[in-house]
Amino acid sequence: MEATSMEAAEESPSMLWGLDPIFSAFARLYIRDILQMTESMQVPGIYFYNSHPIYKVDILGTVVYKREREDFFCYGVDDGTGVINCLCWKNYLQKGEEALGQSKFASVLIYVPAQGGFNLAAEIKKLREAQKNRCHLEIGELLRVRGPVKTSRQQREITAFVYYKVNDPVMAVQIEWMMEVPRLYRECYDKPLQLRRDAGSDTTISSLSKATNIIKDFLKQKSVSRFRPYDVQDLLQPLISCQPQTWKEKSNPVAGVSGYQQLRQLLKETLEMMQNEGIIYRKVKSQDEVYHVTTQDKDLFIAVKDIIREDSRREKYAEKGCHVLHILSAVRQRYSLNVGKPALELVLKSLECNSDIVSTSDNYYTAF
Repeated sequence: MEATSMEAAEESPSMLWGLDPIFSAFARLYIRDILQMTESMQVPGIYFYNSHPIYKVDILGTVVYKREREDFFCYGVDDGTGVINCLCWKNYLQKGEEALGQSKFASVLIYVPAQGGFNLAAEIKKLREAQKNRCHLEIGELLRVRGPVKTSRQQREITAFVYYKVNDPVMAVQIEWMMEVPRLYRECYDKPLQLRRDAGSDTTISSLSKATNIIKDFLKQKSVSRFRPYDVQDLLQPLISCQPQTWKEKSNPVAGVSGYQQLRQLLKETLEMMQNEGIIYRKVKSQDEVYHVTTQDKDLFIAVKDIIREDSRREKYAEKGCHVLHILSAVRQRYSLNVGKPALELVLKSLECNSDIVSTSDNYYTAF
């Protein structure tokens, strides 16, 4: 299945995405549209539907297949427009009697008589059974899932923040859903994103977005692993040359100097934006201004993979995996102090797509 194509130049700048209220909401989209959304060229993990940036969704559908592992369920959910895989992590209440048995308080809960007529062990057992009934579904049952969209092993899926079985014997929930979602499409999703900006800021943002895309394309086409500012400076010259001159610039005899200053300022802002997005970073900050391309830095990939593999074996991280902030701290200690979280997240996403690591839950990773 091929996603609808969208050129990077057509994307709104990432700094403006927060102005779209849909970006902060769980978008109630049809599964067909979730599968066809195109991924952002600026920030991996962000997708576009009709120019609206989206990264988390809310779906309701019928379970058409299921797989159960020790720590999670995989449910195939069908809403009538398509089928998508939903990764639903278990909590300790869903892992059966062994979860309670492993607790250091298990003997207390089971064998110590409750005082005052309140049996804590019995109440926990009821809670576990209720949780299991809501989260353990069979084929044909109705499931609601809310969570971020991910692309894993070239397949689109949803990692559930919240999921539960919907008891809907008279189809009241489904009827309400079928009336609500088309209304949201008419009033929100199918209306193109329009961001109001003043003319001055519009020109600046447009030039910055174009400059970022020009350098990204150059780095990708040439498979550049590192570069210096003067290596890419000339690429941005057409953006300065095509800008209309003001009356003040036309009357200025040293307009060439002004143009050079504009070029240097545009390059500086572009490199700062690319660093903020994690696309590039400076391994060593010195007078020799060298930028490393994150996705081409094999040494950084090896360092991150080794950290996750080694630390996942430690008892502290064996069950849940390593948190992204722990990984970031370790990378800064062992590899480079200047690696930022956005750059690390790009590396983690690439490693996960290559099946070198797996995310056990939101922001936690472990090695296979």
